[in-house]
Amino acid sequence: MQSGIDKLMTVLKRTEKNYDFDKIKKAYYFAEKCHDGQFRFSGEPYITHPLAVAQIAAGLSLDTDSICAALLHDTVEDCDVTLDVIKSNFGDDIASLVDGLTKLVQIDVEDKEEAHIENLRKMLLAMAKDIRVIFIKLCDRLHNMRTLNVKNDEKRRSTALETMYVYAPLAHRLGIQRIKQELENLALLYLDPIGYHEVEKHIASKYSESQDFINKAKKEISEKLTENGIKFAVAGRVKSIYSIYRKMYNQNKTFDEIYDFYAMRIIVDTELECYTVLGIIHEMFNSMPGRFKDYISTPKPNLYRSLHTTVIGRDGIPFEVQIRTWEMHEVAQYGVAAHWKYKSGEGSGKDIDEKLAWIANLIENESETRDPDEFMGAFKIDIFQDETFVFSPKGDVFALPSGSNAIDFAYAVHTQVGNQMVGAKVNGNIVPIDKVLQTGDIVEVITSNASKGPSRDWLKIAATSTAKNKIRQWFKKEARPENINVGRDEVERELNKYNRPYTEEQKDEIVLAVAQRIGIQDIDDLYNTIGYGGITITKLSAKLRDEFDRTVKVEEQNVPMTAEDVKITKQKRSTNGGVVIDGVDGCQVKFAHCCSPVPGDQVIGFITKGFGISVHKADCPNIINAMKNPENRDRFVSAYWDNEELHSPSGAFEASIKIHAGNSLSLIADITFALADMRVQLLQINSNSKADDLVIVNLTVNCRNTEHLNSIIARLRQIKSVERVSRG
Repeated sequence: MQSGIDKLMTVLKRTEKNYDFDKIKKAYYFAEKCHDGQFRFSGEPYITHPLAVAQIAAGLSLDTDSICAALLHDTVEDCDVTLDVIKSNFGDDIASLVDGLTKLVQIDVEDKEEAHIENLRKMLLAMAKDIRVIFIKLCDRLHNMRTLNVKNDEKRRSTALETMYVYAPLAHRLGIQRIKQELENLALLYLDPIGYHEVEKHIASKYSESQDFINKAKKEISEKLTENGIKFAVAGRVKSIYSIYRKMYNQNKTFDEIYDFYAMRIIVDTELECYTVLGIIHEMFNSMPGRFKDYISTPKPNLYRSLHTTVIGRDGIPFEVQIRTWEMHEVAQYGVAAHWKYKSGEGSGKDIDEKLAWIANLIENESETRDPDEFMGAFKIDIFQDETFVFSPKGDVFALPSGSNAIDFAYAVHTQVGNQMVGAKVNGNIVPIDKVLQTGDIVEVITSNASKGPSRDWLKIAATSTAKNKIRQWFKKEARPENINVGRDEVERELNKYNRPYTEEQKDEIVLAVAQRIGIQDIDDLYNTIGYGGITITKLSAKLRDEFDRTVKVEEQNVPMTAEDVKITKQKRSTNGGVVIDGVDGCQVKFAHCCSPVPGDQVIGFITKGFGISVHKADCPNIINAMKNPENRDRFVSAYWDNEELHSPSGAFEASIKIHAGNSLSLIADITFALADMRVQLLQINSNSKADDLVIVNLTVNCRNTEHLNSIIARLRQIKSVERVSRG
């Protein structure tokens, strides 16, 4: 049986790269000694973790120093080892990588959120200096997610949430799809296990059908391409669990409405052959309008290049076809890592490649804000938003996050263009500067030398952190006196909300204390930071109130609670769909597809951390199974229907109905006629023939409530050939 280091050596040798095996073994034995006596939550020796991280890194074909850093990445943080020791044993490059992967253990901040943001800033800064830091960190996170089941429920959810909103987007932005998809699927498993297993069950139920369809499509395409003398490789796949989940819940689609459930990938030798194959595919199958994307001529910012088209197969089933070269395929799988310039054993990499310049921009863009919420919001936009591709009048292509407007475009062109902008034209027409841009728009910025600079309102209008940062920089540099006045006014308005008199001396004492708590030593500097948008007054409100109560004393008064106070205390929030959730405010609500609750059903809410609340029928089998797991105890919340919704004549809720009937030529017609006669909207219908001349028909209809649904079921039972009708 191979030892851990032997397995790693085997993986490395398979890559056929020129690794320095002696150096890697030295790093392994050093890490093994450092972690001696340490164990993971699973009970395994701790060294199994860095070893697994190194193996994943080897799968990305990272260089010798990266493999060594993967083995050593926890030694400084978890063992009695300093960076100087790492440097003396393994050199500056490996020490720098380990430093970038080590959390800031001692951080002088007041809460965990700020500590988390500071650690993220540090990782991004290290990533800007050496991209290998984030490659190794992604490998580290992937192994932690693979072994997350041994942690407690709270830790699983917080780690999964961070993975979904930080690390999976980073993998996406770097184009490392293999890691991105596995991180998303694993995170979803812990954030919404019921939704995950529902989609997994759908996929499993269609496994046999899926394999038949994929094999048939592969055969047809292979025969046609061979006939045309094209050298190729073709493969088929089913969409990932998270991708299907996102479309079903975020876009409110049914399983059968996901047109790219199947996908075929065709790999050829040259770019010209990609377009030739595209023509052949469109000759073989009918293409779906609006479903063609050319990422070869206009690559994604993460370097992804491929042709995408969706066509209708012979059986009337839509499927996506992706066409690319072998080089494009390598980039699609490994992203930036496929372009890595390091030679094995030579860790240079002092300069950031032009293709990675967005990382430096990301650091620069977030450097001006002290607000953790704004930092995370901007971070998510920068790395995870879908892109919109627009053109300058000269034909230059600019990739902007979806939702960007003319302000964002102007600052993407040049800082000075943004600062002097007075208007904009889109496709030759003058438009408001907050008009959201669409892919294909030709955008022209109207500038004037007489412009006095950007407006403060632009900070609320701009969608990208790049634009917001450059606007803040202008105000920080050009308008300090004005910023101080704006900041002072905002602080005074906040203090005046507390309805207690205070002196100027007390105000200065309060503001100085708050400034020092966030690392600013001067009152005017804090006012200036608020004025140019570096931090919001909302983020400071709790600290201001805390210092106000400490500084401005008040005599205790027994103020009786009023009826209005009681009402506010007992108030519950009615969320979308007419469902009231106890004790939860402002949370997204979705109705579970597995049981499709309607008004009148007894319901229960299940907290899917980061994905809102999923409302199920109380007797839903998925809920009953979830209740058997004691770790889900805190994830159930009381839910009930708004009384007005129960009696609404216009509500439209999806409900599933299952009909068992004898096989009859008129069965489907009888069903649709009965529904039309009741003015019931039919959303979906499909049937399956069973033995003994029996047919099962599954319907999805719109109904108002359980009373209305029961009347629909009663009407369907009257159809001559129907034997049994029940909710699906």
